[in-house]
Amino acid sequence: MSELTERKVKVYPRFERFWHWTQMALIFVLLFTGLGLNGLHGLVPFGPAVMLHTIAALALIVLWVFAIFWHFTTGTWVHYVPSTNGLWQVAKFYTYGIFKGEHHPYRKAYWRKHNPLQALTYLALKLILFPAIWISGLIYLTYNFWETTPDASFWLQVVANLHILAAYAIAAFVVAHVYLLTVGHSFREHVRPMITGYDTVALTPEEVAYLEADEPARIKP
Repeated sequence: MSELTERKVKVYPRFERFWHWTQMALIFVLLFTGLGLNGLHGLVPFGPAVMLHTIAALALIVLWVFAIFWHFTTGTWVHYVPSTNGLWQVAKFYTYGIFKGEHHPYRKAYWRKHNPLQALTYLALKLILFPAIWISGLIYLTYNFWETTPDASFWLQVVANLHILAAYAIAAFVVAHVYLLTVGHSFREHVRPMITGYDTVALTPEEVAYLEADEPARIKP
């Protein structure tokens, strides 16, 4: 087996970092205004909160459309394809191994930056939760166009509850995501790669040779 060498490799391209931080900011705006619209705080008046919530939601949908196009045209969608290889080991690590000081069982690769559990979680977000919240939100937003349909008030309540349920599920993911950034390595070490784009990756000699010859901008000397 080839000896592995740790090198700094650009695993997060510029657009992915822009998409990540912009999405984070918009999601926080949506959660904050959404909590206010549901009466959990009164820090923003109802009218401005509705307007801010709507603008942030539409901006996020536009961002997602561009992100979907980028993922498919660049081939980076493969990072989100789940695999059962190593899934159980990673799940055990996050369940109790991390609290015992065990090493992470997954070796991050420049061509596979998400571990199996991350890939499965992100895929569920992209295929289930995100579509659920944007579809329910758009239906909610366009209520004036279908308010005369039979049982409109009942269906409005169903849509509203689905929207809130999806929002709380996304909020739970955000809490878990931030929490996991505080365990293992320092918070700064976890966050820095999504700012600079570079992360420490264990490479085989063949992978080092390939990057240095064909993609030198992705690997630091």
